[in-house]
Amino acid sequence: MENHVPGFWSGKRVVVTGGAGFLGSFVCERLLACGAKGLIVPRRKDCDLTEAAAVRKLYADARPDVLIHLAAEVGGIGANQAKPGRFFYANLAMGLQLIEEGRKFGLKKFLQVGTVCAYPKFAPVPFQEDDIWNGYPEETNAPYGIAKKALLVMLQAYRQQYGFNGIYLLPVNLYGPRDNFDPASSHVIPALIRKCGDARRRGAESITCWGTGAASREFLFVKDCAEGIVLAAERYDGAAPVNLGSGREISIQGLVALIAGLTGFAGRVEWDAGKPDGQPRRCLNVERARRLFGFQAQVSLEEGLKETIAWYRDNKDER
Repeated sequence: MENHVPGFWSGKRVVVTGGAGFLGSFVCERLLACGAKGLIVPRRKDCDLTEAAAVRKLYADARPDVLIHLAAEVGGIGANQAKPGRFFYANLAMGLQLIEEGRKFGLKKFLQVGTVCAYPKFAPVPFQEDDIWNGYPEETNAPYGIAKKALLVMLQAYRQQYGFNGIYLLPVNLYGPRDNFDPASSHVIPALIRKCGDARRRGAESITCWGTGAASREFLFVKDCAEGIVLAAERYDGAAPVNLGSGREISIQGLVALIAGLTGFAGRVEWDAGKPDGQPRRCLNVERARRLFGFQAQVSLEEGLKETIAWYRDNKDER
């Protein structure tokens, strides 16, 4: 509990949108461990966050002191290519309604989780928060990234005009237990874990991966991200966006080799260079989070992958 503000959550009512999802479930667990009692998690079937009336009712019923906005429509490169309009609309509309209705309600603090997809395609590595406007995002997920980035502008404008206390975090690619392992919509780590696990079980001689393997990524274990979000909610009240990451970069080729080894798949890896690599590199400068609210990732990629693979085998793998 080092770096936490003692008693911060005592007596506070907290809404976590997306609190039943992958990241949200860990954020809720972390909040409970830090003493939060009044947690409210709206569910999509009961509350359409893209509709103003539903969001207005949420504030009226829940009466939160703090709202942590994690709900999003997300997916990998394929999903972003298939549904760019929906990803733009849904992600912009949810944030738009939650911020405006939160302002009118008198919410004390709003925490928006953005996306590393907001960064320019060719941002200098490691990505610095101040570079976020210096170019257009990678094309395959630009609609999603720009929708989320627009909410940063909205929060800064509302802070300036209304004194609305909204903060904005930029987590890098997440992974961990409870992730989405659906091959149609999953991100790279769960997709590779499933692909290697299936191939091992079938005795396949090879697997095929998208792109060339030359692109690089940084990954943050989901439990580390949840810790960073809770720390920021307690300790940060500024207008500037803040990266959340591990500070370690790995090529997709290296990642595939690591996951193949940990899952026990010993076959060949073939690359489909006709499929997109996505953004060439992703690695964050994580100094601002350490300096402003004491966050540093604790779980190595190898440790996190072992825990994720063990969870997948216990819960999803059809052995």
